[in-house]
Amino acid sequence: MAKDIPNGIRGEAEQTVAHEHTLHHHNQTLPPIYSTPNMIGLMEIAAFNALLPFCEPGEITVGTAINIEHRAPSTIGARVKAEAALESSNGRFFVFRVTAHNGVQEIGRGTVTRTFVNPAKVAERYAAKAR
Repeated sequence: MAKDIPNGIRGEAEQTVAHEHTLHHHNQTLPPIYSTPNMIGLMEIAAFNALLPFCEPGEITVGTAINIEHRAPSTIGARVKAEAALESSNGRFFVFRVTAHNGVQEIGRGTVTRTFVNPAKVAERYAAKAR
């Protein structure tokens, strides 16, 4: 089902970098800096938040594509803010321009694409295929 959502809608998400958000948490030979997967996750949440008001009952949005540059490090205690602005859509897929900033500098940028799904209907289709 296509949705008519205006370009420019925005969402945000914030996170204080803790040890579990660092490379070091997963491998002690790596430094305790904010990991790229955590930054991308925060960007995805910002885009999710932008689309949340457009969800029908039972719907959520899920990511379908990412194209992200992690441009600068952040250390434990830094407050990272991700922002997402809808750049384009075809009624089914919604492409967001995303950025992340640590209060000192931009640490990441790129695009994320999301689409609407109904998890219950997805589970039904999966169960039918599995039979």
